[in-house]
Amino acid sequence: MFRFALISALAALFIMPLTSRTLAAGDVTKPIEVEWQHGGPFGTFDRAAVQRGLQVYRDVCSGCHGLKYIAFRNLLEIGLSEDQAKIIAAEYTVIDGPDDEGEMFERPGKLFDYMPEPFDNEKAARASNNGAFPPDLSLIVKARKGGENYIYSILVGYMEPPDGVTLAEGMAYNPYFPNHQIAMGPPIDDEAVEYVDGTKNTKEQIARDVVNFLAWTAEPSLEARKRMGVKVILFLIVLTVVLYGVKRKVWAKMH
Repeated sequence: MFRFALISALAALFIMPLTSRTLAAGDVTKPIEVEWQHGGPFGTFDRAAVQRGLQVYRDVCSGCHGLKYIAFRNLLEIGLSEDQAKIIAAEYTVIDGPDDEGEMFERPGKLFDYMPEPFDNEKAARASNNGAFPPDLSLIVKARKGGENYIYSILVGYMEPPDGVTLAEGMAYNPYFPNHQIAMGPPIDDEAVEYVDGTKNTKEQIARDVVNFLAWTAEPSLEARKRMGVKVILFLIVLTVVLYGVKRKVWAKMH
């Protein structure tokens, strides 16, 4: 029984979600393989990259895509100070209320608020995006097969369609997207963001950073889960050794 428990714990820690799984569409190009610092059983988030990814999200993505499961207080977990998080929160307008007269009102965001959605409702979102509905990005890395590699490949994979391929109106060509036609135009390019820390802002760097950020939003507790897994494994190893010693001592008296 204890051997089974030990094997189960090892499996829970070391069998991580695969980021290179085959996508459902038949001729979709396999995602680019990228080595992520937070991958593997002992990986941790690159805090600098996640913070840059937050900047990319705010400068590029937030106009169409929301992060409804992320509160401003969560930004403290990626290394921002409380004052920095408060400044970011205050740059957003939040609907609150009702007030004493029963009316809703607007106010600057606070740490306990969740990031506001870019559109009031789905119809408004579709009307602003040629009928397409931009998905919320909170869990996008977990929601798409291929995980981080897939999202990264989409961001850097836009190209001109091959000869003989006709795009539908308002669509862009991307070999990593099912059917190769995607409603979202190329969101980033070289120098699309001016990093406050001076990092070279190539398209590939920008894509890596925002994917790091979205990997964090999808599982902010990843590091805590891994630490707990290591503790559980160490505990089970010690327990197994102790029980083996007890077994030998008990059975030694019976011989």
